Amino acid sequence: MKDFLPICRADMERRGWEQCDFVYIIGDAYVDHTSFGPAIISRVLESHGYKVGIISQPDWKDEKSVQVLGEPRLGFLVSAGNMDTMVNHYTVAKKRRSQDAYTPGGVIGKRPDRATIVYCNLLRRVYKRKPIIIGGIEASLRRLAHYDYWSDTVKRSILLDSGADLLSYGMGEHSVVEIADALASGIAVKDITFVNGTVFRASSLDAVYDATMLPSYSEIKEDKRMFAKSFYTQYCNTDPFSGKRLVEQYSEKEYVVQNTPAAPLTQAEMDRVYSLPYMRNYHPSYEEQGGIPIINELKFSLVSNRGCFGGCSFCALTFHQGRIIQTRSHESILEEARLMTWDSDFKGYINDVGGPTANFRAPACEKQLTKGVCPNKQCLFPSPCKNLKVDHADYLALLRKLRELPKVKKVFIRSGIRFDYLIYEKDKTFLRELCEHHVSGQLKVAPEHVCDEVLKRMGKPSRAVYDEFIREYRRMNERLGKEQYVVPYLMSSHPGSTLKEAVELAEYLRDLGYMPEQVQDFYPTPSTISTCMYYTGLDPRTMEPVYVPKSPHEKAMQRALIQYRNPKNYELVEEALHLAHREDLIGYDKKCLIRPRGHRRQEEGRSALPGTGGGKKNGSRKKTIRNVHSKKNNK
Repeated sequence: MKDFLPICRADMERRGWEQCDFVYIIGDAYVDHTSFGPAIISRVLESHGYKVGIISQPDWKDEKSVQVLGEPRLGFLVSAGNMDTMVNHYTVAKKRRSQDAYTPGGVIGKRPDRATIVYCNLLRRVYKRKPIIIGGIEASLRRLAHYDYWSDTVKRSILLDSGADLLSYGMGEHSVVEIADALASGIAVKDITFVNGTVFRASSLDAVYDATMLPSYSEIKEDKRMFAKSFYTQYCNTDPFSGKRLVEQYSEKEYVVQNTPAAPLTQAEMDRVYSLPYMRNYHPSYEEQGGIPIINELKFSLVSNRGCFGGCSFCALTFHQGRIIQTRSHESILEEARLMTWDSDFKGYINDVGGPTANFRAPACEKQLTKGVCPNKQCLFPSPCKNLKVDHADYLALLRKLRELPKVKKVFIRSGIRFDYLIYEKDKTFLRELCEHHVSGQLKVAPEHVCDEVLKRMGKPSRAVYDEFIREYRRMNERLGKEQYVVPYLMSSHPGSTLKEAVELAEYLRDLGYMPEQVQDFYPTPSTISTCMYYTGLDPRTMEPVYVPKSPHEKAMQRALIQYRNPKNYELVEEALHLAHREDLIGYDKKCLIRPRGHRRQEEGRSALPGTGGGKKNGSRKKTIRNVHSKKNNK
């Protein structure tokens, strides 16, 4: 029967179930859509004959909330949801967010902080011996000892703090089925130590072979250099072909063992996963509460690929999805698109066709599917590997087929274009069709910064590469007779960025004639190279010292420089320019960022800083966007 999975005993009775095989505790609302990890895992288990029930956002203060489906036959699955709960709850300034897009009505507070740990501890109080398997992004990125930004401490593996029996990391389709089959065959959960893509606890290493010992937990807590070395060893062992088993010691009789990553899905396997009978929406019980806000962004988007060989330092994808690109077939994606067009809410617009990086539709080179990725080299950084295959032909063919479907008016690409990969292709057909069919006036790309010293720490291409992309994008739009521009995503306060680099970024925006409406301040989330730099002050790839802007005041100054035109930022910008010895940018010359303080007092009450149009609304979104990477500003 095609229906939502059971969320109550009445649902189980309708299916004729007396007991679930697995009960899945999740921190998000229950959304049965392929953009939600718990939906995929539960449907994969169902397709293998297992009965799965869902308990969504249980009341963590009430033991009865995790008993509504009864005790499962094989065990509990626990996931915090599509986001780390601390990122979901707090801004980078550690202020409580006001909305939760994964909760009915967008209400905040329906899940606890560190939900994986809290849910597991609640389950363990009620079900003393029932197996608990944790997974999802929160568990995956905290699977070994990690720096926790919110407490400013190095925390133990989440496997230990949660009291769970087993952790499934990465994209868990392979591992969760193998775990389920092992439990169903009668193997005790403590003996399931052989599944790739899992982490388990051990009291000794007698049965652990071919393993690399990481520094112990006590060592990495006491020595930041040891933390950096440990992290980089983990980073170099995220590939399913070359990765080694890793061991982290906590005490004389307590170890955490990470098995090698699970194999990537073949195209046939990925097609099968996405063909399962998803309801493609949130559970109807949420309708009266206003629905689930995030569905509006995801319902009419198509996942084309997984994995990313981009290697950005601040991104955790290497740890979670890996660097090997996995793709669905055209037939699979087209079938999902056809189903989408029959939805009563479909207005003719496919919001996205992509993944972590939209224009990656094949592994970076031929060897990756048999030998894996290079452990100590990146495909695109600091320059493209000589073995890199740059080819948009398959992605182009897919987009053309989608554009031709009945009822489809426009196909957008919103999950991000890797601009350096794009310009490395000599054939400009993809760039032409991107501009002609898949951009609605603005193309959002992520240079993140313009100073090469910061870009080096970010793992991003040099400014020269970005400038070349802008020139090619502008020329193509001129040929097509289109008025379309690039809106750059920029990041402040990344490791390596001093006030000097922050001022250079402000000068770049001045020359561009653009002030971003929002600024992304670097957020030290678990298991990224950038977070390791933030905590240790060392680049783990080279062990070189890195400057890290940590004080809230300096971070505020770097952020204010990006929005130097905002009158509210005047004092911060002025202070930053004095500290950077750039008083030449305070004055009346067209190159100056702000006017002198005396002139500012004369302008009080106006809606913009002096020199930016006084009380006129020249900072409106429409007028600002038209200045972004325009022909005039890029001569």
